[in-house]
Amino acid sequence: MVLLTRKFTINPTKKQQKILWELAETCRLLYNHALAERQFLYESYGYSVTYIDQQNALPLLKKLFPRYKQVYSKVLQMTLKKLDSAYKSFFALKKNGDNTARPPKFRGKNYFFTLSYNQSGFKYYENSINFSHKHPSKIPLTFDLGFDPKGTIKQVEIFQDYRKRWFLAVNCETSPPKTYYDNGFYQAFDLGINNLVSAVNLESKFIQIPNKRPDKYWREKQAELQTKRDHCKRKSRKWHWYNRKLAKMKRKQSNQLKDFQHKISKVVVTHTKANTLIVGDLAVKHMARKKKLKNQKTLSYSLQNTGHISRFVQFLTYKAEKIGKKIIKIDEKNTTKICCVCGLKKNRKLSERYIKCNCGIQMDRDLNSAINIMSKFLQEKDQFDFLLHEPSVNEESFFHKWKGFLRHTANGKTKVSLRGSVDSQEAPCFS
Repeated sequence: MVLLTRKFTINPTKKQQKILWELAETCRLLYNHALAERQFLYESYGYSVTYIDQQNALPLLKKLFPRYKQVYSKVLQMTLKKLDSAYKSFFALKKNGDNTARPPKFRGKNYFFTLSYNQSGFKYYENSINFSHKHPSKIPLTFDLGFDPKGTIKQVEIFQDYRKRWFLAVNCETSPPKTYYDNGFYQAFDLGINNLVSAVNLESKFIQIPNKRPDKYWREKQAELQTKRDHCKRKSRKWHWYNRKLAKMKRKQSNQLKDFQHKISKVVVTHTKANTLIVGDLAVKHMARKKKLKNQKTLSYSLQNTGHISRFVQFLTYKAEKIGKKIIKIDEKNTTKICCVCGLKKNRKLSERYIKCNCGIQMDRDLNSAINIMSKFLQEKDQFDFLLHEPSVNEESFFHKWKGFLRHTANGKTKVSLRGSVDSQEAPCFS
């Protein structure tokens, strides 16, 4: 089963907006109350409150504070669940050695707390959806979806963005048209900043897709606009005017990159014979925080400010599951440092995009990493129980093919770019 989310705008009336804000305010108060309870009991008595403890206390809380009765019970439970998930994420980060992790914070009075209706509390009929509540006004919260959701609706969330626009996020569980099976074809991908995709398969065929970098186009424009904004009196009319223009630029930059990633991920998944795709498991947060040299100071910007690599892996994953394919993540530690032919390990600068090894091999840095990822997968293949077929070649024959192929690529002309639209017939084929 595949869980897909579709987000679309709604236009509630002023009365409906008032109800939504009052319900969200109740959830915000519950969240802050539960957070304060956890902090007080732990600091005073060393007792850790669990989600079950706070959920069981909801009936008593409703008797003491009748306003909590206005909100559907499942929404209150999901509010406590979000706090519990935030704590679990915090403890997991601390356990993994992330000293910058911070515990959950209290929500301010102007914060619209997302209303989550999980599995119940809503009814869908004739392209419209109705939400349960017990507000004294008894005004129905009914909105038009405008589409027929495919599959079973598991959860619906009501939220508002910083531009005061209202949205519904509908999570539907659908069955993929094809079930996954291992057909013996595998394709390894190295994801990077300059080359979004560097792919190699077992037949020594490869392709590289250069990354579209709208952030480079918008960077100077945003810096100039931000400088003008900062020279204005904070929160003045002129300051707000520049701030809106800056936010608009950032939205356009983000939308351009997201659109490009959606198109490329669709091409990658649909134009390959392989039912199993292997990608490197990147620790993007660690990469951005590690100590960098002066010429590497923009690495953090390229990795995090554009939502680059992590989001692309998510796109690949859900698009693959939709058509019955599977994504496997392999630790890609040292895949860039090790020569894929002789195995020599050498520290390389980030600016060294072309590898020249002592064994005489010259090739693209990302392509070298993709080959090493494939090698690691072939070594660890027995760990995955769902892989039933044997690969068409083993690790030894795979490297034998590549060594023979690399003798003819001494000049390193290995890059293949997209031509025209990715949906056209000129799009590259991942064979």
